Amino acid sequence: MPAKSPKRSKRVNLMNPNLTDEDISRICREQYGSIPGTDFAVKLTEAVLAINKGIYPELISEGSSGSYLVKNLGKEKIAVFKPKDEEPYGELNPKFMKWIQRMCSPCCFGRSCLVPNQGYLCEAGASLVDQKLSLNIVPKTAVVSLSSPTFNYSRVDRAMARTKERISYRFVRPSKNIRHIGLPRKRGSFQLFVNGYQEGNYLIRQWELFPEKSPPPSVMAEFQLEFEKMVILDYLIRNTDRGNNWLIKYNPGMEVKNNQDLIVESSSDSKLIEHDEENNNGGFCIKIAAIDNGLAFPFKHPDECRAYPFHWADLLIAQRPFSEEIVNKILPLVDNTDFVKELGNELRKIFESDKGFKKRIFSKQLSVIRGQMFNLREALRKRKSPAQLVQQTPSSIDPRLHSKFQNPALRTRIKYTLGRFGCSLRTTEFEFLSLNYRLPYGLEQKA
Repeated sequence: MPAKSPKRSKRVNLMNPNLTDEDISRICREQYGSIPGTDFAVKLTEAVLAINKGIYPELISEGSSGSYLVKNLGKEKIAVFKPKDEEPYGELNPKFMKWIQRMCSPCCFGRSCLVPNQGYLCEAGASLVDQKLSLNIVPKTAVVSLSSPTFNYSRVDRAMARTKERISYRFVRPSKNIRHIGLPRKRGSFQLFVNGYQEGNYLIRQWELFPEKSPPPSVMAEFQLEFEKMVILDYLIRNTDRGNNWLIKYNPGMEVKNNQDLIVESSSDSKLIEHDEENNNGGFCIKIAAIDNGLAFPFKHPDECRAYPFHWADLLIAQRPFSEEIVNKILPLVDNTDFVKELGNELRKIFESDKGFKKRIFSKQLSVIRGQMFNLREALRKRKSPAQLVQQTPSSIDPRLHSKFQNPALRTRIKYTLGRFGCSLRTTEFEFLSLNYRLPYGLEQKA
C-alpha cells in the first residue's frame, strides 16, 4: 500500500472576503500568537487588512527569487513574503535570469545538496533554531498563506479567478464546487521587516580599512558576541548562502548609556535593578540581523565543485576564539540530548507541513545537523575560533546506525580494523572513518 502523506494542520483562510477585521485579528492570534517575544500575529493581521484594502505587496527587484515587501494600512514596510512557487527553483519565479538559467542549462541549475522548493520552510526552520538557542538574530518568521494580484500567477489561475468572480457576481448562491473566489493563496515564509540596518560586509570592511571609524572596544566586544551567534546559527543549519545576507544596526550614541549596567530605583528600600538594554526603547549599541536563510538545511554536505563556504570565515573577527559567554550559553544546550531531540521534533513539524515531505530526505537533513552540532560542541570545548570551526571535517550522524553498532561481533571487527591503522575504539563515541559517522548522539527519529 502507498505510504500515507503526513497530516497537515488546518489553517483558516485569512483572505476570505467574508471575514471581518475582528475575525482576521482573532484568527491570527489563535494561529500565530504562540510565537514568543514578538508581535508577529499583529503584523500578520496588519498585512491581511492592508491587502484587503488594496495595499498590495511589492516585488523586490534584488535577489534570485520572488520576494515581496508587505505593507500595512499606513504603507509602512512590515514584512517580507516569499512564496514557495516563486523560489529560485520554483516554476513561477518572476526573475527573467532564473528562467533563462532553468531553460538553457537545466543540468547546472540549482544546488545538488539542497531540497528544491523548501526555501520557505528553511526560513521558518532557521527562525526556530534561533529561538531555541536564544540567539535573537533572525527576524521572526513563520509559514503563512496569502494572495495578492501582484504575485506571479499563471494565466490559467488568473482566468479561473476572473471566471469565479463573474459567477459569484451573477448568482447569489454559486456552486458548492467553487471553494475559493479570487486568486489562489500562495504558501510561503513571512519574515518581519527590520529597519535601520546596513549591509554587514560593507560596514565591517569599512571598520577594517578605516580604524578611526570603528566603534570603541566596548562596542566591539558586544559585536563579537553578535557575530559568534550568527556563526553558530549558520554552522548548525549549514547555510550555503551567507554572503551579503546579514545586516548590522549600529547606534553610536548608545555606548555612553549602555555603560550604566545598574540603575537605582528611588523607592523606600532602594533596590538595585539590572538595566535591560534591549527593553529600554530598543536601546542597544550594535545588533546583527541574519536574513535570507532559505538556502540552508541540506540533506548532504556540499561535495562538488561548489563548496559554498562561509564568507564570514575570512574576516579578522573570525580569528578570535569563542567568548566564554557564548561557550557557557551554547555548550550546555548542545550537550543536552533531550534538547537536541526536542529541536529535531519541532523542525519535523515545520517540514512535514509541506505536501512533498519525505521522511527519508528529512532524516538526512537531521543527520547533517547532528554532525554540525557535534563539531560545534568539540570547537566550544576546545575554545576554538569560528575560522577553526569551519576547517573541521564535515560529518553526518545517523541514529539508525547506532543499533547496528551495538552488535558485539561487529564492534570487535571494527576495533580490529581500526587497530591495524593505529586507531582506538572508545566506548561512548568513536569515528567510523570509512562511513564518516560519529555515534551516538541525539536527535532520535520520530517513530
